Amino acid sequence: MTVTEREFAMATARMEARREDGHAAAARYDRKGARIVVEFDTGVQIAFPVARTEGLAGASAADLAEIEISPSGLGLHWPRLDADVYLPALLQGVFGSRHWMAARLGAAGGQSRSPAKTAASRENGRKGGRPRKAVSG
Repeated sequence: MTVTEREFAMATARMEARREDGHAAAARYDRKGARIVVEFDTGVQIAFPVARTEGLAGASAADLAEIEISPSGLGLHWPRLDADVYLPALLQGVFGSRHWMAARLGAAGGQSRSPAKTAASRENGRKGGRPRKAVSG
């Protein structure tokens, strides 16, 4: 796909507009807190847990410590992990791709305890538990 000069100019203008709200000036891995700390050019610092971030969860401290800031200052890149984080999305609570986030939300939902879920589980237990899966073949 070829990018026209006009498209390139529009993309550059969008990037510059996003940078006006602040961009990363420094980033580091905080081993003790198991989190990434980002300092913006505005002086604001944010930290986010590596365990909740796609591509970073389960990585070694050495791999997490090597962080590159994108030329725009809007992204972080871990070359050893081939992982990227887009800071504007992160600030909106997006810690990974839509599929990855949905899997995490589904796992959290499956662990929830509500009165309705507890009652349904008890009723199912009285009936003999979860039905066995039919063997096909």
